[in-house]
Amino acid sequence: MNRTVKTAAGICILLAAWQLASMSGIWSAYVLPPPVKVAKAFVTMIENGTLWKHIFISMRRVIVGFGIAFCLALLCGIISGMRPGLEEYYGGFLEFMRHVPPISLIALLILWFGIGETSKIIIIVLASFFPMYLNIRKGFQSADRKLLEVGTVFGLSRWQKFCRIVVPCAVPDVLVGMRIGLGYSWRAIIGAEMIAAASGLGYLILDAQQMSRSDRVIVGIAAIGIVGILCDKLFQLLIQRWQRYGNQGIM
Repeated sequence: MNRTVKTAAGICILLAAWQLASMSGIWSAYVLPPPVKVAKAFVTMIENGTLWKHIFISMRRVIVGFGIAFCLALLCGIISGMRPGLEEYYGGFLEFMRHVPPISLIALLILWFGIGETSKIIIIVLASFFPMYLNIRKGFQSADRKLLEVGTVFGLSRWQKFCRIVVPCAVPDVLVGMRIGLGYSWRAIIGAEMIAAASGLGYLILDAQQMSRSDRVIVGIAAIGIVGILCDKLFQLLIQRWQRYGNQGIM
């Protein structure tokens, strides 16, 4: 409750400062609309369904791209955990791609796949794959050696030790990687939608800027923040639940 009160107080202070800055005349209402105007635009876009449409489109793209990236990251993580020697064949390429910003590939992806959904999904996959892969890889390679020795004493096969010891130990790192990867997914899709899209929150912000509707720009930014917070809270709950109950499944 104390934390909630502090958070609400911080928001109120921010809104008050925003209102004072808007009333001071330093910036015009065109550049910095007052909170009331933004709130009206937010309510209007909710009522006519415009905001919901763009949120759902961006959410669908993020879910698809994030799901593909997670499957690929999990597969590579399992390979690195079960067969570390195989990582030498693809590790160099992954290390190279990890340092290439996905947004820098948009022009090339548009040439290859057009401005449809494929290019945007690939951008999300590239953005979210590496934080998930690094955390999953760390989780699979940091299993407790003493537990593995105990599994050997009890006659467990390599696959049984992986399923009953390595995987439960890796789950917290997997969830942390998914949490970070989801944040990167939202960052990437907004950038991609601003460059090549006809729908989504990124397109909404860019279209509002071109129409000189700064209130709608702020609504789009606020929607991204709210959706991101809700997704992050979901993963926080999953991580906390696993930390509380997950270790009971080991052995």
